[in-house]
Amino acid sequence: MENITLDVLDRRILHALAIAGRTPLRRIAAVLGCSERTLAQRYRRLRDAGMRVVAVPDRRRLGRADWLVRLRCAPDTAPRIAQALARREDTSWVALASGGTELTCMAHAESGSGSLLLEKLSRTPRIDAITAHCVLRDLAGAHGWPGRLGALEAGEIERLREPEPAEQPGPPERITAADQALLRALAVDGRTGFPALSALTGTPESTLRRRLTELHRRGVFFYDVDIDPGWFDYDCTAVLWLTVAPGELDAVAAALAGHIEVAYAAATSGTANIVAFTVYRDLDACYGYLAHRLGALPGVLTVETSLITRQIKGPGAELMS
Repeated sequence: MENITLDVLDRRILHALAIAGRTPLRRIAAVLGCSERTLAQRYRRLRDAGMRVVAVPDRRRLGRADWLVRLRCAPDTAPRIAQALARREDTSWVALASGGTELTCMAHAESGSGSLLLEKLSRTPRIDAITAHCVLRDLAGAHGWPGRLGALEAGEIERLREPEPAEQPGPPERITAADQALLRALAVDGRTGFPALSALTGTPESTLRRRLTELHRRGVFFYDVDIDPGWFDYDCTAVLWLTVAPGELDAVAAALAGHIEVAYAAATSGTANIVAFTVYRDLDACYGYLAHRLGALPGVLTVETSLITRQIKGPGAELMS
């Protein structure tokens, strides 16, 4: 993504898009108190710099599981493997870490089974080590980094907020091939217009409108804003692999959910039973967080820190530049 400077209106627009991903720009402009023309110009500028509104499936509702995969490999092969991983439909959050000697990614598989990706990686030459951690529960940032929020007032948020997806107990949601095509298109650009979606999926616009509303209401997917934390002056990102005493998992999870540095955290299987994706102003701020905020939490036994060198793929389908 291009590195740009955000002003107050830019931040308000990003907050609005995080709340209401497909809301028409004219309605957002009315809530923000600016002209539709001004908002459209700002939106195009943000989009041209790399911002995307994307639809992210709730894979548990689809009967799937997420696996956080960590690879160690030779630095000269890491970029090639990362690009290959990013091109797959069953991955997200692909990143180079630890000076290019490590890769992390989220792999998606049928619930209760391993990932076909893991089987393929085990046969890939020049990968020195592979560890895979099944995501047991989202703990923080499940619908995106909360640090992009805070620019709107409570009344503005209420006017923009779309109906929350209903809690859906019971068996996983069944989706059709047309639904899958729709979600793939929205994973590239969640604001794709209905005429384009109709052409991509071969489904009439009226049918698409009803089905999209229904899928969102049933919690099959949510909208996220894919942006570079550097736009908010967070120029250091890291993955923290935490080993936490089992009896303290709930307390540590609650604390992490309140930390602005935590973009996403999950309880996982494996020796590291909590994994957190974190952002900081700089390396000194990273040290301060580890030493004072995280280090003060009872039950945190060990922390391994992997600095992100380059993000290759975010929550959507597009590779990041």
